[in-house]
Amino acid sequence: MGWFWADTSAPSAPIAPHPLPSSNASPPPGCPMHKSTSPPLPPSRAPTSDGACPYNPPPPSSTTGTASSTSPSPSLSSSSNKTLSALNPLNYMPTSLSQSRESPHQTQPLPLTRETSTIPKGDGPGNWEYPSPQQMYNAMIRKGYTDTPEDAVEAMVAVHNFLNEGAWGEIREWERRFGRGLRQGWRECARGEEGLVLAELQKVRGGEGERALGLEMEREMEAAMPEPRLLRFMGRPNDLTPKAYLHQFLARIAPARFSGEPPFDRHDWYVSRRLPDGSEREVRYVIDYYSGPPEETGEPVFFLDVRPAVDGPTSAAERAIRWGGDVWWRASGGRVREALAEKERTMGQKRTWENWWKES
Repeated sequence: MGWFWADTSAPSAPIAPHPLPSSNASPPPGCPMHKSTSPPLPPSRAPTSDGACPYNPPPPSSTTGTASSTSPSPSLSSSSNKTLSALNPLNYMPTSLSQSRESPHQTQPLPLTRETSTIPKGDGPGNWEYPSPQQMYNAMIRKGYTDTPEDAVEAMVAVHNFLNEGAWGEIREWERRFGRGLRQGWRECARGEEGLVLAELQKVRGGEGERALGLEMEREMEAAMPEPRLLRFMGRPNDLTPKAYLHQFLARIAPARFSGEPPFDRHDWYVSRRLPDGSEREVRYVIDYYSGPPEETGEPVFFLDVRPAVDGPTSAAERAIRWGGDVWWRASGGRVREALAEKERTMGQKRTWENWWKES
């Protein structure tokens, strides 16, 4: 699903993401755009020009090796290097998918326009770009899906873009909570998921309630936070995450509560987080994509499970804090407390208006 390109052309103005299409089209299981048979290419960290694909080929000595009994044959090494050089190191996809017809199976023209995402690139200014329907179709053909219906490609691209925008929205929420450290993350998560929704409503309402809760200052601090940027990503549809394995196990024990349907795709997104001291930290996010029963109108339904990968104690603490904060909120009667506080605010405003009316 997450198929972007680092384009060498000047970035265009951001375009709003597609709404969820009303057709029944959905991405094929295992998102064939990520089933590359080539070994993954380690991303390069070397500086590059703005907007260009940040990849510097390794020196010949590091790829061909020396002639010995354990070295690959020259023909195999040359073939492997040629294959790897054709891949975009940011997403391990071919770098030169054409915008023209490449397959004799295609019988009708497809749009060539590419939509600009809302996701900032990590290697320079501008945002990532989504593939055009023609590029998507060419990629499907290269993967061997010659029976791809052409009239469904545009809907597939719309679903593809819609899901990636949703995934980025979830990542931004994680970064908003924990981008300023674990202490601030606990302050956010101690109100639970429902409590944060109520806090957002207070931000929208403004007025005395916002100042009483100190949300005005929080809004200013959030506005000053640097925007996270997507460095690179990888599709791993054949690698179940530990959480997905756990769901499979729980589905056997409690099938009425847990679904045994595995995710149809899995992504790893690497995000640049700017810390309060000005330094940057790379955070890996794991995304499991699940499909649900369609709506009564026929629209497809998807569920995204987005969370930081447990690559260290900090990310493990972030996940524990968010989960534990929500449990604490519900177990300690947070909903009741918020309802009483809202009632008190409403009654206070009512008394204020009554006193003003009597005095006038």
